[in-house]
Amino acid sequence: MKTRSFKENKVNVITLGCSKNLVDSEQLITQLRGNDFEVEHDSNNEDANIIIINTCGFIDVAKEESINTILDYAARKKDQSISKLYVTGCLSQRYKDDLEKEIPEVDAFFGTLDLPNLLATLEADYKHELLGERLITTPPHYAYLKIAEGCNRTCAFCAIPDMRGGHISQPIEALVEQAKSLAQRGVKEILLIAQELTYYGLDLYKKRALPELLDALCEVEGIEWIRLHYAYPSKFPTEIFDVMARQSKVCNYLDLPLQHANNEVLKRMRRQITREETEALVRLAREKVPGITLRTTMLVGFPGETEEEFEELCDFVQKMKFDRLGVFQYSHEEDTPAYELEDDIPTEEKAARANRIMEIQQDISLEKNQAKIGQKLKVLFDRKEGAFFIGRTEGDSPEVDNEVLVNAEQNYVRIGDFATVLIEDATEFDLFGRV
Repeated sequence: MKTRSFKENKVNVITLGCSKNLVDSEQLITQLRGNDFEVEHDSNNEDANIIIINTCGFIDVAKEESINTILDYAARKKDQSISKLYVTGCLSQRYKDDLEKEIPEVDAFFGTLDLPNLLATLEADYKHELLGERLITTPPHYAYLKIAEGCNRTCAFCAIPDMRGGHISQPIEALVEQAKSLAQRGVKEILLIAQELTYYGLDLYKKRALPELLDALCEVEGIEWIRLHYAYPSKFPTEIFDVMARQSKVCNYLDLPLQHANNEVLKRMRRQITREETEALVRLAREKVPGITLRTTMLVGFPGETEEEFEELCDFVQKMKFDRLGVFQYSHEEDTPAYELEDDIPTEEKAARANRIMEIQQDISLEKNQAKIGQKLKVLFDRKEGAFFIGRTEGDSPEVDNEVLVNAEQNYVRIGDFATVLIEDATEFDLFGRV
């Protein structure tokens, strides 16, 4: 048995999954600190006696990571390296009954909207005066701003509505106050996130109100970049492009997950859009916002995807030349409409199709990056790593997009500051330059 070396009532919050989970963890940490708990985030110190794991349950790979993490800490609970283990988040919401039976070492499981109950279990008060306040775990110059919870879409492959519930928008006034609070702490870039941005406001204002929200956020002093993530393409509110063109603070950047291009596959996916409508939307975006950076994701290996349908997707990716592109392999998820279909694409074929798409995108990305050589770009610097200062342009979101590398021996910048960089070289996914 290991010697107990932890600190009593010290909490380590472990976050898995997406940026929306990260915001949930930040709110949890804020509440715990407001109750005088000592709290760390994703710490390797191993001196906390209470572990809270915020899980992801989106697809197989994410679920496996969450379960393995829970099992690792369950083993530590057995040998008394920790005293309490709690699990929250999407996996816990989705599989609570099964998890309680399979991993009894966990003291309690909580769903995605169970923050007050989790706090009560820790004998902490849910402090309403802390609503809108939160510690940020990102570098201090940027932060995620969750503008809504849940999703009303019915995509056949997605279990998020089952885990997160229906769409609930936060009022514009509350989001502006959150943005002001972040700006006062030195945040210069806010990244707007939700399960689905374009649905924002329909529940509160009976109309799509993302353009009005953007205009209001642009009035917040200190915020210089506002970035949009996860915008559903069907019935897209094109007024967003007008706001981008009009408001210099709104980044000419849009994360627009498209998933596929073949009309039959899109129909089976229940995406409520056709290839022709998708291409028209992309053309309109580039027409209204010259130089816009478009990020998208594709899903390969959906049930019934034929070789011909996949080839059409390849043709679409080659034709549209998206600036940023990621690929998911279809995961057969319980409690989704697609679960009724036969998962008939072998795992090896899914991987091969994903690799083929990324090979096409790699050539596109190299071509687009090399076209930037000789340009002067505004760059926000996130960190210093080895011999380089590393930053991002307006067209790059943290963690998922390209980066700009500047030689630290020949240049100096402050982390969290903007600088103009002359691009001198480029690879598929990185730019190199000097201040």
